[in-house]
Amino acid sequence: MRILMVNKFLYPNGGSETYMFKLGEHLVRVGHQVQYFGMEHEGRCVGNNVNAYTSDMDFHGGSKLSKITYPIKTIYSSEARKKLRLVLDDFKPDVVHLNNFNYQLTPSIILEVKKWSQKSGGKCRIVYTAHDYQLICPNHMLQNPLSGENCEKCLGGHFLNCTKGKCIHGSTAKSAIGTAEAVFWKLKGAYKNIDKIICCSEFMKSKMDTNPIFADKTLTLHNFTDFESAGENNINNEAQKDYVLYFGRYVVEKGVKTLIEAAKLMPNTKFVFAGSGPLKEELEGIQNITDLGFLDGGEIKNVIKNAKVTVVPSQWYEPFGLSAIESIAMGTPVIVSDKGGLKEIAKQGKTGYIFKAGDASDLINKIELIYSDKEAYKSMCAGCQSEQLVTVEQYADRLLKEVY
Repeated sequence: MRILMVNKFLYPNGGSETYMFKLGEHLVRVGHQVQYFGMEHEGRCVGNNVNAYTSDMDFHGGSKLSKITYPIKTIYSSEARKKLRLVLDDFKPDVVHLNNFNYQLTPSIILEVKKWSQKSGGKCRIVYTAHDYQLICPNHMLQNPLSGENCEKCLGGHFLNCTKGKCIHGSTAKSAIGTAEAVFWKLKGAYKNIDKIICCSEFMKSKMDTNPIFADKTLTLHNFTDFESAGENNINNEAQKDYVLYFGRYVVEKGVKTLIEAAKLMPNTKFVFAGSGPLKEELEGIQNITDLGFLDGGEIKNVIKNAKVTVVPSQWYEPFGLSAIESIAMGTPVIVSDKGGLKEIAKQGKTGYIFKAGDASDLINKIELIYSDKEAYKSMCAGCQSEQLVTVEQYADRLLKEVY
């Protein structure tokens, strides 16, 4: 089978890229052909045979002329259609697997795939993995950045609320562009051409299903992890497990401020942060917090393995929570908030605890339970070890049988 992976970034940039690269690598290993389409970039590590990519779009820099034309290019891209057509004609994919494409590549590429498929007489399927809520919310988060409150006002196609709430970077102008993009493609009906939408949680599926066009196309597939199971030798060394861990981005929507508040109120408990982001300075000067900064895959595995517990305190509708899965895979229990798909990962009392998002007192209570009830803690470590997590092999097998 020939599979064309599409994503605006073709270099390691975040979770969607990790997902795409790992899945693509496995599909090649089992005998399929995989190529990639997206933006050109100095860090690009995958590609296609004809070396056709769109120009790199930097919304935070560039010339005055480019800034003037960006609003149009973020809605519709003739360049993306032309470059994609070269890849389609050469590779002739059986499946085009879309990931993140809005604003840089634009949904215009969906029209091109459909046009090419009809013209070639083929049956090229269009599959989309939803890594966020972009197709139902112009700012992709279902959250108003100004108030910090989760918001569902745009559900049902009421995208003008994005402009009213200044939901994109707190800017009326940027929010208006986001609204225009969403309304334009709603009227164009481009998303009707998607054959299957993969959701990483039942929670995300429930939100995507609010659009009647998507409701009969969605399928829940929990994300895979390539972290190997910790094994018995790694879960019972309680002498090493002496700190509370957070790893990921230091941003408000991830609930980092709630965790910092809890740490301040627990001066005798060690907290370790691993990552980066705009809230980094707020970690400074707190005696029981150690900031390790961003760590690579091998380094972070050891930090997770030796943690007492991992906290995932997200305040936005976390689509899935890969960090929670990675922690469980390493034999370390998790404390997660009650937002989004996180409740589908942590099993209360078996692999960890669930607390009320934004409630530092509730979080502290759960952390204290981890330290005070040794028998319950050992049981949760064992629960992590026995948890049946999805592997890339299992994930790809379902894709090939049910989606592609």
